[in-house]
Order: sequence, then structure tokens, then C-alpha cells
Amino acid sequence: MKKNLRIAFMGTPEFAVASLKALVETGFDVAVVITAPDRPAGRGRKLTASAVKQYAQKQGIPVLQPNRLKDPEFLKQLEGYDANLQVVVAFRMLPELVWKMPKYGTFNLHASLLPDYRGAAPINWAIINGETQTGATTFFIDEQIDTGNIILQQQTPIGPEENAGQLHDRLMELGADLVVDTVRRIESSEVETRPQKHIDSPKRAPKLNPENTRISWHSPTQEIYNRIRGLSPYPGAWSLLENGSDLLRVKVYASKPAAVGADGRPGILKQDGKRLFVACRNGWLELLEMQLPGKRRMAVYEILNGLTLEKGAHFHEAPAA
Repeated sequence: MKKNLRIAFMGTPEFAVASLKALVETGFDVAVVITAPDRPAGRGRKLTASAVKQYAQKQGIPVLQPNRLKDPEFLKQLEGYDANLQVVVAFRMLPELVWKMPKYGTFNLHASLLPDYRGAAPINWAIINGETQTGATTFFIDEQIDTGNIILQQQTPIGPEENAGQLHDRLMELGADLVVDTVRRIESSEVETRPQKHIDSPKRAPKLNPENTRISWHSPTQEIYNRIRGLSPYPGAWSLLENGSDLLRVKVYASKPAAVGADGRPGILKQDGKRLFVACRNGWLELLEMQLPGKRRMAVYEILNGLTLEKGAHFHEAPAA
């Protein structure tokens, strides 16, 4: 016998819109959407609604934007929508009194094959760590972060040249299908779960910050290549470029391993016409796309049209962690 579901959907970025859209277009009753408060964005710092809010408003779905998820007024409003299932995609950690509220539970979509890559940035870290497979998981939320019983998982390969933005877009669509399949199983009482495997040292996906996005040129070439593509297009791998008397914070968005010749000191640059190479621990990378301070992201040949590299120009080594 089919359950009569009323869904509360929780999410904020573009990644979550695909799942919400899939639920709406499949015909499920999304009673309310919960998303982040409007934030200042752009050069004018104008208040801007989240991608999820913008989609929900176009569909005429009510939207709640609590600053605090334990706020009594928010909890009263949420209860008033009488949702019996909550679906969470790219949202905040929920307090117990929220995730325990609906009759049929609260499940989350996570962009990894749990238990590996629990945390805030699973797509980025899978590529940074050189994985060749990843996927998406739906699981019922419990007291810990990303530890609940698994409902469904779907694998997908990671291409050897794929960057985080490309993988994000593929997992966004794969995840939306997984969300719809999960809701259908809950609706028809066919859902089965299994505990996550216990792993002594699961791979982690911590929040990205200026320290763990900086390039260490003493690392092997392949590791640096993976870090660059794992942080492209956001937030971007970065390094300090010393060019004469200038010290520039440069973001690197694309590169490829290159056969240049004899090894060089890590971080040293070699220019060949409009091509630019940087030495790593055991070889060279050709830099293909970068961004200089105050400039847009550009192909390296465009940058070299207006940038003169002084003799001895080099990238600084990142300090030891």
C-alpha cells in the first residue's frame, strides 16, 4: 500500500535544485522548502536568494529561511506543514528535534560512497586524492554527521582529466535520480537499509580553506595535477608567485603533466613562447589556466601577452603543515 507522502525539502545551492526539481516533476507533494537566508552577493553586495529558493518560488512552493534551526517560531512553522518525510540535499547539520520530526524519517543525499568522504567537500577530495571511482549515497540521518543507515548507493567513474566542476554536475544529476528512487521506495514501503561499513580510517572530506587549497610544489607531479583539477573551478588551488619585486597570489585552474627535460627546483618556472611550465618534485606541469589578483580567469597564453616573467620567477613553496 502506497504511503501518502508530504515532503519538506531542505537544501541551498544549485546541487540541491536538481533533486528538488526531480521530485516536483515526478509529481511528489513538496509541501515546503527550507533553505538558507538571503546573502549579500556580487560587487554590489545585494541580498540574493539561494538557488533552491529561486526555484521553489517559481513553482509556488512555500519557503522557510531560518537563521537558527532550533528557533521555536521556525519549529512551529515547520510542524504546521505536516510533512511526514524530510529530504536533505546540501544543507546544514540538523538538530535532533528537526530530523526526528517526520513520521517516515529524514534522509540525506551525500556525494560520495559512504563511509568514505564524510564531510563538507566530498567531490573535491575524491579528485584531490586521485580516486577513479566515486558516487552518491542516500541515508537516514542520525546523531552523527554522515553516519546513518544507507538506503541506496550509485557508483560512477572519475575521468582522469575530469575536474571538480564537471564531476559536480554529473553527481548532481545522478543524485537527483537517487533521491527520486529513494522516495519511491519509501512511498511503496519497499525501502531497505543497511549500516555503514566500519572502517578504522575512512577517507575524509573536510571543509576547504586557504591552508588545504595551497599547492605544495615539492609534491609529485600527479598529486599536484590532481589537486588543481580537484579544486577547479571552485575555490581554486593557489600559490604565491614571486616575479621580480612582485609577490602575487595566483590561482591555478588547469594544468597537464609535461615532458620538459631535466628536473628543476620545485616551483621554478620555464617559459617557452606562450607556454608556461612549473617544476614539481619529479617532473613538470604545463600551466593552462590561471587567475592573477584582480583579474579574471584566463588561459595562460593570454596572461603571458601582458605579463613579463623576470629571470628567476618562481612559485613559493607552501609551509609545512
